Amino acid sequence: MFIQVIQGRCTDADAVHRQMDRWREELEPGAKGWLGGTYGITDDGEFVGVVRFESREAAEANSNRPEQGAWWEETAEYLQGPVTFHDSDDVTMMLDGGSDDAGFVQVIQGRLSDPERFRHAMEEPMDLLRQVRPEIIGGTIAIDKDGFFTQTMAFTTEDAAREGEKQAPPPEARQMMDEMSSVMQDVSYHDLHHPWFATAGTH
Repeated sequence: MFIQVIQGRCTDADAVHRQMDRWREELEPGAKGWLGGTYGITDDGEFVGVVRFESREAAEANSNRPEQGAWWEETAEYLQGPVTFHDSDDVTMMLDGGSDDAGFVQVIQGRLSDPERFRHAMEEPMDLLRQVRPEIIGGTIAIDKDGFFTQTMAFTTEDAAREGEKQAPPPEARQMMDEMSSVMQDVSYHDLHHPWFATAGTH
């Protein structure tokens, strides 16, 4: 899987949402290899889009379509200042991955001092996490070539997520979390209180 993360300060949230809906209606049919996306706007007006493709080649082919370029020019009018893109084909699925039924999504970003060690921690069985934090549906972790990571976590509801954060995890789960945290630097959290989703072939 390939993930592209798009971020920028939003000047008109409704217009950005409409543009994303219009992409699905008009451009999705020609976007080969597009799998879906998770979108939202933070309290301070930052748009975050986490878009999934089958491969980097499929994403690049989509970007090169003239209609994609025209659509993006219109969309960029509602995003102020620099828009950042993070591309990654180093993608790990966590638990059940994302879900279009999630009521709350948290996007966690930062840099990894040791990506290999982080991946190893992620490969540990997640059964215990599922037991102690049932409100976590799953997520994706994308690491770009510079070690910048984007973790997208889907929760059933925000209330359940906040309640779960208060629970002290058992020692085994704490050890896994500490292992991951030890290689994460410059971490930032982007809460999407009202996320919306898109999945290929569904409308």
